[in-house]
Amino acid sequence: MGAVTLGLAACTRVDNGGGGGDGQGDTATLDRLREQGFVNVGLANEIPFGFVDGDNNPAGQSPAVARAVFEELGVPEIRANPVSWDGLIPGLQASQFDVIAAGVFITPDRCRQVSFTEPTATSPEAFMVAAGNPHDIQHFTDFVDDPDLKLAVLNASVEQGYAEYFEVPAGQMELIPDQTTGYELLESGRVDAVSMLKVSHEYLLLDRGGDFDVSEPFFPEIDGREEKGWGGLCVRPADSSLLEEMNRVIAEFTESGRLLELGEEWGFTEADLPDGTTTAELCEG
Repeated sequence: MGAVTLGLAACTRVDNGGGGGDGQGDTATLDRLREQGFVNVGLANEIPFGFVDGDNNPAGQSPAVARAVFEELGVPEIRANPVSWDGLIPGLQASQFDVIAAGVFITPDRCRQVSFTEPTATSPEAFMVAAGNPHDIQHFTDFVDDPDLKLAVLNASVEQGYAEYFEVPAGQMELIPDQTTGYELLESGRVDAVSMLKVSHEYLLLDRGGDFDVSEPFFPEIDGREEKGWGGLCVRPADSSLLEEMNRVIAEFTESGRLLELGEEWGFTEADLPDGTTTAELCEG
């Protein structure tokens, strides 16, 4: 979200209803979630992937997919637990919540920490900039070429990895915990651009407005290959049976068109749907 090791997904854990795992594994996890009737969801408040709405409920593309998948599996409710972006995977590992639904890309480094389902969505990169894009910011290399420019990126995101790969100096990067902080830094003039996915910028501007533009979208080229990031749901490695069930439902959603329906409310289009790229391929890098 260098060489790039970080990147849209949701994740689950093995524990009791409120945190502090119960030590049970695999098939026991889904049984427990069905019995308690809800799944705790970790969010990083990035619109439209995963955030908390005005009623303190989980909202966005990733929670929508997570909610629909777990409804099919007999778990009718998801509950929001907002954290900073770099606290998502550690929070899952520490059993602070049951699911991450925050737009986490499937990458080799993350695959060593959690187990992802097959992909559910993608989106190209873009920059949110001042209206008219006065510095003509189109790529990470623009910050290397102009040492006066400053870039805001989510801490521990793929965008941070991209910036490091293209050798953006650390002194020109502002590491932020969430999307709102980046918006406020740009609004105050403390940074010249915010790096996130195109759909994140566009939906935030629809939600909050502001005298900003979104640059032309692109997929960065890493080691001679276009880096098209994909995300999906993910579980802890011990939950192999739960992962299998989730993949079964996601495959049904993809085939029936339900996956597209779940994302359309949040600005995702058919172009953002899985193209046959597998999680195994993404985990291998």
